[in-house]
Amino acid sequence: MKRVLNIGLFGFGTVGRGLYDVLEETRLKEARIKRICVRNINKQRGVEADFTDNPDDIFNDPDINLIVELIDDAEASYTIVKRALERGLPVVTGNKKMLAYHLEELVGIQRRTSAPLLYDASACGSIPVIRNLEEYYDNDLLISVKGILNGSSNFILSKIFNENMSYPDALRLAQELGFAESDPSLDIDGFDSLFKLIIITLHAFGRYVSPERIFVYGISTMNDDDIRFASEKERRIKLVAHVEKLESGNIMMSVIPQLISRDKYIYSVEDEFNGVVIKGKFYYKQFMFGRGAGGYPTGSAVLSDIMACFYNYKYEYKKLNADVVPEYTDDYTFRIYLRYSSDEDLALFNFLRIREKYVSETSKYIVGDVRLADLCRVKEQLRGRNIFLAAYPED
Repeated sequence: MKRVLNIGLFGFGTVGRGLYDVLEETRLKEARIKRICVRNINKQRGVEADFTDNPDDIFNDPDINLIVELIDDAEASYTIVKRALERGLPVVTGNKKMLAYHLEELVGIQRRTSAPLLYDASACGSIPVIRNLEEYYDNDLLISVKGILNGSSNFILSKIFNENMSYPDALRLAQELGFAESDPSLDIDGFDSLFKLIIITLHAFGRYVSPERIFVYGISTMNDDDIRFASEKERRIKLVAHVEKLESGNIMMSVIPQLISRDKYIYSVEDEFNGVVIKGKFYYKQFMFGRGAGGYPTGSAVLSDIMACFYNYKYEYKKLNADVVPEYTDDYTFRIYLRYSSDEDLALFNFLRIREKYVSETSKYIVGDVRLADLCRVKEQLRGRNIFLAAYPED
């Protein structure tokens, strides 16, 4: 008899429903959802399926041989994934926050139990960036991975720059269309991109870096002055995640808005799409592009992981076993644009060099060079202030 994956599904929100619909549409014989665990079993969902609110109903079902976890709660996700792996059950998950905080431990459990843990859907929606980094860039010639990893913030920025939509209206539209996460701050403050960057870095360079060590700054404080500055310089603001291997052999990481010039690949990445640029020593740059938000694109990526499980695929984590694994460093210098409102705000920044300065009764900004280490040192103090900063590459 041909093997069938009987799926125990946790979560039936945007992505869970997307996966259900994709499976219904494709009518795969290799996989089927046997039971779905949800928080509120009394909620009407409009589908004929076996729902439960008790995780034991899935874990104690001897027919279920694959756990698919698609819930928002990172700690609940961790409990489910860890329990499954320790039982030797294969797992597919899309919870990037859970992975960002627990991936190192879960990789260890996976190696001990030999149970596959797949999560391509966690990084860039429909773009198979993790599997590509794992299989096709498995050498030390990789220099950097850089791109737009959050479709919600990119949708908002596209509406602002292309349609002159206000920031609140663009955010509201992103939520109405299902592009924004349940907590929009994860998107607009850069944390969603940060979690994805941590996962990507493990597969790109074999190094796990905890979220607390990385500088992350989002777009929530951006205003009309910043949009005007970018337009005057013939650039667009994009929220960019970046990991790069430096000449020292170590890696830097950041998530920060950037003023992107027209000649860059990601300048033209619009709406809810993601774009990832992979740069190597000899192959130079390769660009991956696809939808990064929405139930169906992410549900399709989850289905790809499910089928990979059917064919017994698992990540080998080759770079974790390399002779030399690069260390994380914050010894890196940015040119930034800083819009500020008070001398107290400005005093937080230790500029190595000031290249441009503008002061008027209504607006103040500086363009200059700062060290990543100094930004990391004050990152918590930056929150809640009437400022905006963006990397401003010289290109």
